[in-house]
Amino acid sequence: MRIRTRARLLSLALPLVVVACERMNYGLRETPPPPDAPPEKIALTGAVVLIGAGDIADCGNEGDERTAHLIDSVLKANATAKLETVVFAVGDIAYPSATERQLRRCFGPSWGDTTKGIMKVIRPAIGNHDYQVDRGAPYYRYFGSRAGPAGKGYYSYDLGDWHVIVLNSEIAVESPSTMERKEQEDWLKKDLDDHKKHCTLAYFHFPLFSSSFRQGIPAMLPIWTMLYDANVELVINGHDHHYERFLPQTPAGVADSVRGIEQIIVGTGGAQLRGLRSRFGLRTRSLASNSVLQIQGHFGVLKITLGKDEYRTAFMTTDGRVWDRGGRKCH
Repeated sequence: MRIRTRARLLSLALPLVVVACERMNYGLRETPPPPDAPPEKIALTGAVVLIGAGDIADCGNEGDERTAHLIDSVLKANATAKLETVVFAVGDIAYPSATERQLRRCFGPSWGDTTKGIMKVIRPAIGNHDYQVDRGAPYYRYFGSRAGPAGKGYYSYDLGDWHVIVLNSEIAVESPSTMERKEQEDWLKKDLDDHKKHCTLAYFHFPLFSSSFRQGIPAMLPIWTMLYDANVELVINGHDHHYERFLPQTPAGVADSVRGIEQIIVGTGGAQLRGLRSRFGLRTRSLASNSVLQIQGHFGVLKITLGKDEYRTAFMTTDGRVWDRGGRKCH
């Protein structure tokens, strides 16, 4: 009798366990590899490289160790070839939150490993899991000047013939201060006016467009509008734990092959991967307009090769394969 009762309780509990697991990974369905995924071959005259991902370190899995190994191997190869390379991180550096302890225990042994070259050339953007700890105070202490001014987190730098802008999307979305939001927007306008180079890209945590259950963060529209008006070529985001590339489009989500911004989500740096279903993983969402490709269930990094007047992108998984290639001429 006791055995039957236990079996009955187990049969009732199993569906709840399945639902709980689906809720955590949002109906993750691993994308099968493309039929042709040869080693990457990209050659642009006078090129430099930007490589990285977002949503990185979780002590509960080894995804960040695998992406760190991949990035470090690229850094070593590029150093031998005398090819300038910068590592980007589009937020959520450590989970469940970027406390000093989690940064040290989770991020430190992978991307933060001092025997690797990542920390020497990293330029991060802050994410919501970083910001939620005292507005990112441990994050700013950990990265120092490489994360921009403490408390602000927005900055820019030149890389080859390109101008690169790093923004604090937490200010745009979470800050209750209108003045703080305006301060970042005023800084961005001045930076865009002062650096009217032929090619510009920006990266920050929250995406305006996404096929995830969140379907993008509308509060990023003012930032996107400013970037579009300044003819920015490319925006890189994290936050959603999959890879997704969009057609060049306007801030209103209209495909625009002439002036549109290409957006790429690369939240595949090591934290738990997620699918594109609803919050409970029970219903498939419609893909966002202009979404070209979605890759679920694979850790990886985005490598951006920046030439004089064009760029190439490649999503590389930790097994060394290139799954997606893109790029175009600058406006």
